[in-house]
Amino acid sequence: MTTLVTLLIAIMISPGLACAQDASSGSDESRAAEIQRPQARSEQERADFTSAYATRGAAAMEMAANDFSVHYPESQLRRYLYSAAMVQYQGENNPEKILAMGEHVLALDPEDPLALVLTATVLADGLGDHDRDRERKVSAIKRNATHAIRVAGTGFITTAGDRSASIYGTTLQAMAYSALGLMKLKTGDDAGAEKDLKIAAETATIKPNPYVWYHLALAQDHRKKYKAALGSVQQALQLSSSNLELQKLAEAEHERLSGLTRGLREETGDQP
Repeated sequence: MTTLVTLLIAIMISPGLACAQDASSGSDESRAAEIQRPQARSEQERADFTSAYATRGAAAMEMAANDFSVHYPESQLRRYLYSAAMVQYQGENNPEKILAMGEHVLALDPEDPLALVLTATVLADGLGDHDRDRERKVSAIKRNATHAIRVAGTGFITTAGDRSASIYGTTLQAMAYSALGLMKLKTGDDAGAEKDLKIAAETATIKPNPYVWYHLALAQDHRKKYKAALGSVQQALQLSSSNLELQKLAEAEHERLSGLTRGLREETGDQP
């Protein structure tokens, strides 16, 4: 998986757990906040959820989510456990399991922006020329990424504060545009890829992603926009010092583009 989001995930997937009976106390504002939070229907459910949510290790978290779902098949809290498992599998760089947990989350909450983004990202990263279900994957990437952009743009309610919510929303939007751009790059829509990857690059200002810049360079290269592509791949090189595999790819693309732009200058007589 090439695009990973870790910034603020722990904050944003935290359910802000409250027991349903607690919503009857406090001010109107606090009661409204409680209504928006997931509700445990009993103290036992809350205790079991809290115990499951504290699980460490992706496989163990998945098992805890499954066990909790068996005991509480109607609980509003199930999606938070599957979301936690999804994030932990992300930390272990396990695309197959990220996708499986993301699908669990979306079955329970089709509006979950993180699950929408991560499933689209995993599918785009793994999209191959000879996939038997290529069209289904392309359709899912378009659907999930486009929906994520819309949902992430509506804002979030979080105890972390408005700035955290804003950063999280723009991070997810950048990832969604990146997934769309990569999918379009792999399906031959270079103009569409350039457009979406530019948006992704311009949106991800807090944590720039070298893969976005590298893929943008490829899209621009395919469109014979060699000067722009050279600038993009230079950005990728600056950001990829800790990623040797990407750095090698970017260096090869940089060498190619440098040769092309040098040749064009020689043909036209332009100075560097």
